[in-house]
Amino acid sequence: MSRRPGGAILAALAAGCCCAAAPAAAQATTTASTHASFAPNRLGASTALTLSFGFSGSGEEGVPAPLSGMVLHLPAGLTVNLRGIGTCAKSRLQSKGAAGCPSGSLVGHGHALMKVHAGSLAVPEEATVTIFRGPNRGGDPTLEIFGQGETPLDESTISTGVLAADKLTVSIPPIPTLVYEPNASFVSLSLTVGGAGHGPRAHAADVIVVPHSCPSGGFPFAASFMFADGSTAGASAKVACP
Repeated sequence: MSRRPGGAILAALAAGCCCAAAPAAAQATTTASTHASFAPNRLGASTALTLSFGFSGSGEEGVPAPLSGMVLHLPAGLTVNLRGIGTCAKSRLQSKGAAGCPSGSLVGHGHALMKVHAGSLAVPEEATVTIFRGPNRGGDPTLEIFGQGETPLDESTISTGVLAADKLTVSIPPIPTLVYEPNASFVSLSLTVGGAGHGPRAHAADVIVVPHSCPSGGFPFAASFMFADGSTAGASAKVACP
């Protein structure tokens, strides 16, 4: 991870907002929500799967606790096909960034909104997300999720997801901000994988395939989240049957 204070943080420092860093308040309960969609939503079709997550805290300013991991349960029969997709090692991302990965390893993209503490302020931080296929781990395929923030901090971070059966387990590293300040907290995260014609790249068109039949009530997604303060949260969503 690399990071550099941007204009908003420096302005806060100049105004005296961070001159005396107060002890961080204990994080209150964090709640989570999720939404899922297919485009197109058609049985047996190659599709773009978009997963959106939202987080809020019940404490001061509603800032959630820093996210440390999540487990996503996928609908039975959903195909995640990474065969034939190139790989990009985490070490390559760390040294060269997203531009250093082979184009054939790109499978998705996304966007994140975080809150960065600067003394008494909670400053928003936006980041673009790029998703690559990583090397297999114990026979299971992995996804390397590369986030690049630009303002108020110029920083990058890499989360690794392991796909086993109908479950994706993602480890999220701490995202440091300023000295003596809490790590950054996710407010929202949206990820899109696969897609035909309008996806990340044409070679990723068949990564996600909608099941050939739909259960009553729609395709179920369920997620559990782990936070740095030891708390957990869960959320679920359904994609309506075509």
